[in-house]
This record gives sequence, structure tokens and C-alpha cells, in this order.
Amino acid sequence: MLRLSANPAINYSLIGPLINVARVSYSGACRVGEDSMKIAITAAGGRLGREVFKTLRGESPGHDLVAIVRNPAQVNIAGVEVRAGDYNSVEQMAAALQGIEVVLMISAPVVAGVDRVAQHRNVIAAAKQAGVRKVVFTSVIGNGLEAKTMFAEAQQVNSRAEADLQAAGLDWIIGRSGLYLDLDLMHIKRADRDDGVYRNNAGEGRCGYISIAELGYAFAKLVLADDCNGQTVNLIGPTYTQAELVALANQVFGLNVRYTSMTTEENIARFMQDEKISARGEGVARMLTGCFQCIEIGAYDVESDYLAATGREPLELRRQMEQIRDAV
Repeated sequence: MLRLSANPAINYSLIGPLINVARVSYSGACRVGEDSMKIAITAAGGRLGREVFKTLRGESPGHDLVAIVRNPAQVNIAGVEVRAGDYNSVEQMAAALQGIEVVLMISAPVVAGVDRVAQHRNVIAAAKQAGVRKVVFTSVIGNGLEAKTMFAEAQQVNSRAEADLQAAGLDWIIGRSGLYLDLDLMHIKRADRDDGVYRNNAGEGRCGYISIAELGYAFAKLVLADDCNGQTVNLIGPTYTQAELVALANQVFGLNVRYTSMTTEENIARFMQDEKISARGEGVARMLTGCFQCIEIGAYDVESDYLAATGREPLELRRQMEQIRDAV
């Protein structure tokens, strides 16, 4: 049975057409096909792409796997063919997608001055030119309240890509990821090394977190599962406040950190002190601060479709943290 889910407390007409707040989700587990396929992942050089390949190789061997990256010389994944493909070039991407049946399109990274809407459209156009049957897109959770935050512009990019993919005439699945648990743990551990205080502007808001490994497992299942076609699914576990997240990290990693809230202006300034973030511009710092605004106002407090997407519940957050700890 299909269900259409939306928050009745929100006046969506005030949010704008680019924020696609409703999702169609499947109440049963998506069935995984058994036939061998040629599967590609675009922007595959990062952690998420590698985790998807890990699941595909381990649980569904026999498929031909292709990693599409800008610089093939920098990527070496056992059992995976590597091809050159740039989100800025329809022609190059179409050539890279020749012979591919299913594509996992990983969302383009946020870079100052880069038109991510055009980049996603290039990949979709290339997929159509190359005769790809199905595209799975990695989007971001949200219930529409993001429009009130500094994350609104970034979320509009994701929503535009979702709409473009749905209108492309291809089979599609949209997986909306929760926030990466791995990244927040990195900052919590850094706080333990500094002054023992983890600060941001999320306040008491709740958020769905997920490890990159659990996301990799879920997206591998979505790539393989045709029964999930035409659906948008939230890939998260239970929601946590920042204080709850820090308390659990303290237990798993043996830390001594406490959480305290700060203003949005203070958080922007904090991000700009990070050399990697400041090098990408204040817009990135504001976007990241906007993520915590989303948590504060409940934009990331959404239902999970992980069970329907994968056939199992996500690992408990403690277990996800333990896996991240033990992998170091």
C-alpha cells in the first residue's frame, strides 16, 4: 500500500514550488531483483560511493560495477571499473554512462560559485542520452520547514533535482539521507580534545542521524530494488537531540563532552574559523549553520522509511557509533 505523507501543520503554499515536502513511501520491504546488471555510481570517489560498492560486492555479487569520477587516476576500488565523468559536461557523462542500466547519482557537493542545479540536470540528461533505465538520487531529509532557514537555498537545489528526475521519463528512486553521524561524531570528539564543550545552534530540536555505512547499505538496496521505483524514502534512524547525541558519544567513545547551544551568528563565526570551511566561503558556513537551524525548528524530525527501503531496521545508533569507533 502506498501512502502520501505530509505535515498538516505546515502551510505548504507559503513555502514555494521548489520545496517538495510530500513523499510517497512504500509500506512493505522493497524486493531486490536477481538478474545481473551494469550499475554505475557518479561522484563515486567519496565515502558514500565506496560504502555502496562494498554492499553491492558483498551481498549481491555478479553485477558489473562502474565508478564515475572526475579523475579516475585518484580512485582504485577492487572489482570496480573506473570511468571519467564530470557533472559539468553532458557529453562526457553520457559517454561514461554507455551500457549502464542503473545509476546512483550522488548529489553534487556544495562549492561556492558552482551551479548544482545545472550539474544535476546534466547527469539526468546524460542518463537519458545513454539509455540508462533507472536513476537513484541521494537527497536530504526535510519536511518543508527548511524554507525558513539558511539551508533553504541548498534544499531548493535538492528539491529541484528531485523534480527534474521525476519528470525525466526514467525509472527513479529518491533517497533522502539523514545527517551523517560520522561527521557530527568527528566534531564531538574534537570538542573533547579542546574545551569539552560541543556547541551549535540546534538547541533542543530533534534530528534523524545515520552513519555513512548504513546509508551505503540502504542505497545499494535501492539500486537493486525495482519494487521501490517511483518512491521517495527517508533514510534515517530514530531522532535525537544534540544533548542525547553527545551523551551517547560520551559512553561509546569514552569522552567527557557537554552540549551547549549558541546563536546562529556565533555558529557562522565558529565555522569561519575552520580553514577548510572558510576556504569555501561564508556561504558554506551559513549553509552549515542553516542545517542546525533546521534541527532547531523540527525540519529534520521526520518519519523513517529505512525498513521499507532495505528490509530491516537501521542499526541502533549506539551500534552505528561502535562500528565507526571500531573502524578507526
